[in-house]
Amino acid sequence: MNIKITLPDGSQKEYQQPVSALQVANDISPRLADAAICAEVDGKLRDLDHLIEQDADLILHTFKTSAGKEIYWHSTAHLMAQAVKQLFPGVKVTIGPAIEQGFYYDFDRDEPFTDEDLVKIEERMKELSKSDLHYQRRELSKAEAMEKFAEMGEDYKLEILSEIPDTDTISTYQQGDFIDLCRGPHISSTGKIKAVKLLKTSGAYWRGDEKNKMLKRIYGISFPSNKELAEYLDFLEQAALRDHRKLGKDLDLFSINDEVGAGLVLWHPNGAMIRHLIEAYWKDEHLRRGYDLVYTPHMGRSNLWQTSGHLGFYKENMYSAMEVEDQQYYIKPMNCPFHISIYNAGHHSYRELPIRLAELGTVYRYERSGVLHGLMRVRGFTQDDAHIICRPDQLDEEVEKLIIFSLDMLRHFGFQEFLIYLSTKPESSVGEQGDWDKATQSLANSLAKLDLKYDVDEGGGAFYGPKIDIKIKDAIGRAWQCTTIQFDFNLPQRFDMQYIGSDNTAHRPYMIHRAVLGSVERFFATLLEYHGGNLPLWLCPKQIKIIPITDAQFDYAHKLSEKFALLGFRCEVDNRNEKIGYKIREAEMKKIPYMCVIGKKEEESGALTLRRHTEGDLGVMSFDEAVKLIREKG
Repeated sequence: MNIKITLPDGSQKEYQQPVSALQVANDISPRLADAAICAEVDGKLRDLDHLIEQDADLILHTFKTSAGKEIYWHSTAHLMAQAVKQLFPGVKVTIGPAIEQGFYYDFDRDEPFTDEDLVKIEERMKELSKSDLHYQRRELSKAEAMEKFAEMGEDYKLEILSEIPDTDTISTYQQGDFIDLCRGPHISSTGKIKAVKLLKTSGAYWRGDEKNKMLKRIYGISFPSNKELAEYLDFLEQAALRDHRKLGKDLDLFSINDEVGAGLVLWHPNGAMIRHLIEAYWKDEHLRRGYDLVYTPHMGRSNLWQTSGHLGFYKENMYSAMEVEDQQYYIKPMNCPFHISIYNAGHHSYRELPIRLAELGTVYRYERSGVLHGLMRVRGFTQDDAHIICRPDQLDEEVEKLIIFSLDMLRHFGFQEFLIYLSTKPESSVGEQGDWDKATQSLANSLAKLDLKYDVDEGGGAFYGPKIDIKIKDAIGRAWQCTTIQFDFNLPQRFDMQYIGSDNTAHRPYMIHRAVLGSVERFFATLLEYHGGNLPLWLCPKQIKIIPITDAQFDYAHKLSEKFALLGFRCEVDNRNEKIGYKIREAEMKKIPYMCVIGKKEEESGALTLRRHTEGDLGVMSFDEAVKLIREKG
């Protein structure tokens, strides 16, 4: 019997007997076999030594693929746990997954890990890597697994096992003296882990529950070469300089105060000005493009959230109900039901559609403290929501307009490079297949018409409709989620949305959820990190700082400030009793775009010395010349 192995390029290899994925890789190229991390056989990830016993489609994953990276980093997490167990025998292991960049493992240990401990663990990991230990898969019954981990005293593994059905087969992986529960797959041996760096430690509650014990978490990263590790560490250094939390503090933009509450943002004057400028532009553009602005309450009765389905499917992300006159109210996690209520407040003809409702609506979602992250992950945030309610025949045009609008707006903030994804129907969904097909095709047609490259995320749509996601790519290669264009076949049905068609009968409209920026908070953070704090001139809270050399120039400085202000510039005078060099250095650190230095000579001639952030002295010039130059350079 011949076994046919079909490769991604359509070519085939034939074998007379069962063959391992690794052998197929070797037959293709010894170099590929060396680089291979795992195999995907008929859509399922497998170890490289997995035997293929019948005709199958085969994909060999290397570190260059997302699946390859995940397996590589998860295998390194096992290696780290082994090193920790050898160095600190009393430690108990819990879980160690791969994450977006690297891996972590949580340990039950009384004492926190020190920087010196991380160095020791890292060195032991390198030794174990050189030993080239094989990752060996073994399948056990639940009873056998329980007995094994009980002997080892691994209580957390026993808790995990207790939740697995008795009839399930349990898989473990072992390298050397370390064994762990794991579905797999893994890399073939520890020798493939060539470069590793342990990055930081933190605390983490077991299973993310504050009621459970606080564990000790170690984060790390690994690569197949030292060169890749060096490049990543350089990337981290660049990212640290751009971290919006650091920039927010340095530039006095925002703060998060424990007394106020975790994940709740306090906007300082400078940050509030930037936010105002973002929101003002947002409102102007929406009005210009045919949207109606609305405002909705911060809370609503429980029946609203029952109708929308949030209490059934989203309650764990909502805050507890409050009693008001014997009725339950919830602060809103989303704006959608309110916009639908506005639509349903009246009767609508097909002639009125499309109706575009937009709101900068603040919502509140329960996020565990462990996942909160600056402005990126908060508990209260402002969503730049809009809902387009339209007829089926208006769909293509509305989608095209949305894509153009989104890209125009993002480019206005300085973003230039985009990654676009089309997410299709998942296995579990609502709505008619014909509607899904029409909506998905409309998204694809619009992207094609606009000549935009995109990737298809098969089955990645929400249960209620397909979507387009637009991510921006920054200067150091990171991708940030911004725009989402999302169809919804669920809420129009739940809220019985209707319009009267040309046939004088009721019809169900199509509805599109849309967020261009995502949330104001996350967009603000993205904007800061993308530009490294050096925002476009129009977004800077203070555009010009006037620095008098002596007290004698204070009056002239304020007159210049007033003249700039009358022309629309945001300007301030540094009146402090500090040396001129100190004032200039501080203005540079605050990333103020322009400085006007004035001394006796400048005052006498009615001139100023203009400086530009990062460029330095631009020379002595008149006020009008300075205005012209600032407007030209931006």
